[in-house]
Amino acid sequence: MSDVLDPQLVLGAYSVGVFPMADSRDAASVYWVEPRRRAVLPLDGFQLSRSLRKTIAADRFQVTVDTAFERVVQLCAESVEGRPETWINDGIERVFQTLHAMGFAHSVECWDGGKLVGGLYGLSLGRAFFGESMVSRATDASKVALAHLVARLRAGGFTLLDCQFQTSHLASLGAIEIDRADYVALLGAALDGALKPSSAAGAASAAGDFRALDRLAGKASAGGAVSGPVAGKVIAQLLVQTS
Repeated sequence: MSDVLDPQLVLGAYSVGVFPMADSRDAASVYWVEPRRRAVLPLDGFQLSRSLRKTIAADRFQVTVDTAFERVVQLCAESVEGRPETWINDGIERVFQTLHAMGFAHSVECWDGGKLVGGLYGLSLGRAFFGESMVSRATDASKVALAHLVARLRAGGFTLLDCQFQTSHLASLGAIEIDRADYVALLGAALDGALKPSSAAGAASAAGDFRALDRLAGKASAGGAVSGPVAGKVIAQLLVQTS
């Protein structure tokens, strides 16, 4: 298969529980995956430890959304010690850049002194968010990014956070594994036939609102312009209320 992925094909695949992966960063093609066991993070089940809550509330990192999508994907795709290969090849990187421009893909970024030190990215479809990858180059950066994402999804009326594969890291934050049939049921309820970007004006009520948190925190206008990051204290409060 060519490494040129069609955005509509990718959206259709996610809508039925399938996603692309590559054997390596340099792989020329992708394969399609539908795990028998799927990791999801219940949005009311995020495990907020006392230390993580303090880190978030103290704004240890400046957390932004959709300000450095391309850089987050590239950081996730980098080889690091203990993980020499990555499943994000050029084809996946390019199609997600297109999906970001279309309003479907989003990133959460963690900054320290102006340096990007962690974050995550994923795909928003209906009331589902499909987490693709997260990265940390500083202690707790990926945990903080995920906490901000969970708060944002809850504020926006999302019902499903798909984590694809279970890891000990995700399990420590509240992710669970479910059977494929249970996942398909959750996915169907979350999509409800909606194939519209969550940030589009006039998006169907079936779609989650990725920008609702910005408005709730007074950081966005009715037109969607964002004035700045949401304070960590707001995020911590939302998570405490729902954990």
